Amino acid sequence: LAAYQPPTVSVLRDAELLESHRTLAEMRRIVDAHSAALAAEIAFRSRRELGYDGLAQKLGARTPENLIQKNTGATHRDATTQVRIGELMSSQHPGSDAAPTSPWLAPVSQAVSCGSLSLDAAEVIRAALAGVAGDECVLSRAVIGLVASARELTVEKLAAKARQVRDELDEEGIADRERELREKRYLYLIPQRDGMTKLVGLLDPESAAELTVVIDAATSPRRGGPRFVDPREKAREQRLLDDERTTPQIALDALIALVKIGVAGPSEAFIGARKPGVRLVLSDRDLGRRRGPVVIEGQTVAASIETAERHACDGGFTPIMFDENGLSVINVGRKQRYFTPRQREALAARDGGCRFPGCDRPPAWCEAHHIVEWEKGHGLTNLADGILLCKYHHLLVHNNDWQVIRQGSDYFVVPPASIDRLQRPIPAPSRSWITSRLAS
Repeated sequence: LAAYQPPTVSVLRDAELLESHRTLAEMRRIVDAHSAALAAEIAFRSRRELGYDGLAQKLGARTPENLIQKNTGATHRDATTQVRIGELMSSQHPGSDAAPTSPWLAPVSQAVSCGSLSLDAAEVIRAALAGVAGDECVLSRAVIGLVASARELTVEKLAAKARQVRDELDEEGIADRERELREKRYLYLIPQRDGMTKLVGLLDPESAAELTVVIDAATSPRRGGPRFVDPREKAREQRLLDDERTTPQIALDALIALVKIGVAGPSEAFIGARKPGVRLVLSDRDLGRRRGPVVIEGQTVAASIETAERHACDGGFTPIMFDENGLSVINVGRKQRYFTPRQREALAARDGGCRFPGCDRPPAWCEAHHIVEWEKGHGLTNLADGILLCKYHHLLVHNNDWQVIRQGSDYFVVPPASIDRLQRPIPAPSRSWITSRLAS
């Protein structure tokens, strides 16, 4: 580290620029690992039973995290993460009353120690699985898989995947965790000095889904939604594009309008002709045994079977049946170019959003792409030959010589020769949790 000489970034070629950035990221992870080990020792020397003789208390800090903040300028969140991961990495100190480290979390501490896993990534894995009880071999395999996934995922996506793994391993706890999240919800209306009122709130996943589908419908296409809409929507679409209000202002005005008119009033003027609804996706097997995760479209935390049953009782539900390959058999051949609303629902359930590698756009922001071009005379409008892509990646495929291909029930994107001379297919896996459950 001491011998590292920062390069003159402006003269680096593209590959050198990215390689230098990766090198620095690895160095930072190694430094952070050492920092976490030091933070754990600071916490140990500041443990509660030492009272005012503890290191933090002697130096006037209320907690070891406060001392770490003062010593390094870190945020409280970063200081807490350093302590937690440092304690995970360190061996148990004699005489400490701390709970012993779960042995199946060893791959996390090992990856942090060698610099391949960041502290933030380690913390999301630890936090998601810390309270899960079960067979240690199963838990160890799950942790190893998450550590491997961390190389390709952002911390946010890793956290979502870790929660999904947790819910797979601990089905019994889904309802309790759902209840805990719901108990954290709140909404405050805070008057401001200038006469405005600030809206501050925290939504549980189910509430967030209820609100998000409405706001997305009210602001589309201003927020990157699909361009191919019902002809009846064209006039509304143009009004939105010409509207002088900002997108957040349109979102707020739509919410207030909904409050005013209530569910019984006309809503087409601001959310469109097709009334938005929350989709809950689950397997028939899980419904039959009344156990297992329920996916609320657009959310990364599982809902309980009881929630699905309540929605079914309140508004009914539309079944989407998949064959053994995970491809629903809805086919309108060449008589119709555009995918039907029913097919779009099935694609949303199957794909879970844009399937271009690395994209996280939800189904509501996606367009249905024919992997065999309809214009060339032999493309079919069916689910097997359709895939969800966001507007950006849909245009990329059509305008920049990318291709989407299917091999059985698996989809791949093929880059142009200008990017990869060998044009090696890149997997485009489904982002739908329920599809992966069916496959397994």
